[in-house]
Amino acid sequence: MFQSIAFAAIVFASPVQADQHNDHFMVCAKACDDCGRICDACAAHCAKMLGDGKKEHLKTLATCADCAAACKAASCIVARRGPFSDLICTACADACKRCGDACEQLKDDPMMKQCAEECRKCETACRDMLKHASGKQ
Repeated sequence: MFQSIAFAAIVFASPVQADQHNDHFMVCAKACDDCGRICDACAAHCAKMLGDGKKEHLKTLATCADCAAACKAASCIVARRGPFSDLICTACADACKRCGDACEQLKDDPMMKQCAEECRKCETACRDMLKHASGKQ
């Protein structure tokens, strides 16, 4: 019974409510996609830096690679408004927080700074989507 009522509430929501709800999902999906690409680029940068003997990039190589994977998964699931959007966005926001924190430690490097900034944007977009759309997939 409750599921039927919840379904009816979603189906019969006003077009404005539905558009706003969808906007939160799409803004989040785009931020996740953008962050995934930057984290991949940053991981490649870190690998090069490691090859050049800069061992401080070992941690960020791993955090960027993992964050990129989380962001890409989140982007796919959220773009199609999957039922696990809340789960993946929570994980993605947490991954972005940790990756951004790690990259900020090397903020004198332009690539690391860019990655940290992109992670902050993605974390914010995921948390915003969770506030506005949680449980309304």
